[in-house]
Amino acid sequence: MSFDENEPQSVREQRFAAERARRRTARKAASLDLRGAHVGAVIVTVALVFLSWYGKLVALGIVSGVFLLWFAAALAWAYADGDHGRHALQRAYNVTFGWGNGV
Repeated sequence: MSFDENEPQSVREQRFAAERARRRTARKAASLDLRGAHVGAVIVTVALVFLSWYGKLVALGIVSGVFLLWFAAALAWAYADGDHGRHALQRAYNVTFGWGNGV
């Protein structure tokens, strides 16, 4: 999005709205690669199972709460960005556990 200080505010808002709509349609058309997110979710699940197995209930609550809040924030962000339904859930899942790509 370029910025021209001489154009009227209404023209700038229309141009920015058109650019946001174009990016939103391109993002919705692209498929998400969730393999890394699945790896991240498995790692978190294994860590939570180990924490519960060894009786570390406080750590279990903290770790699961952090990931729950992270997912809720990502879902709210995706919903506010214009995604709804399954695609919003997939984006939030990918944001929360997508760090599994680096493992």
